[in-house]
Amino acid sequence: MQIKTTDRYTQFANTASRMCGRPKVFFLAVFFVAIWLLTGPFFHFSDTWQLIVNTVSSVVTFLMVFLIQNEQNRDTKAIQLKLDELIRATQGAHNALLDLEQDEDETLEDFRKRYKAIAAAARDELRKGKPDTDSPDA
Repeated sequence: MQIKTTDRYTQFANTASRMCGRPKVFFLAVFFVAIWLLTGPFFHFSDTWQLIVNTVSSVVTFLMVFLIQNEQNRDTKAIQLKLDELIRATQGAHNALLDLEQDEDETLEDFRKRYKAIAAAARDELRKGKPDTDSPDA
């Protein structure tokens, strides 16, 4: 069985994200910055000396953007699937909310307004001393 390119990228991105998030990697980066700073007098704080750190940091930042976005996309998908399952499994929950993130902005805004009104009504009930726990009508 041959591994797809996307599978290799996913494996690489996951491993790189886990590695880059470790304290050891942060301290390694701090170490390299310290070495760069200490070499400043040796290179007379020249433009080339500055260009080295600027180039390295730009390239690393450029590549990290893609790794971070990949991880964020995967996390968001997983969270959405978990939320969808909770909605699906909860009696009285609105199944129309399943996969809501795929809808148009106008639809999202309509739902937001409905839930904002529900929240305002619940706060009014709390002020009157009533409980704010409720579930939708089945």
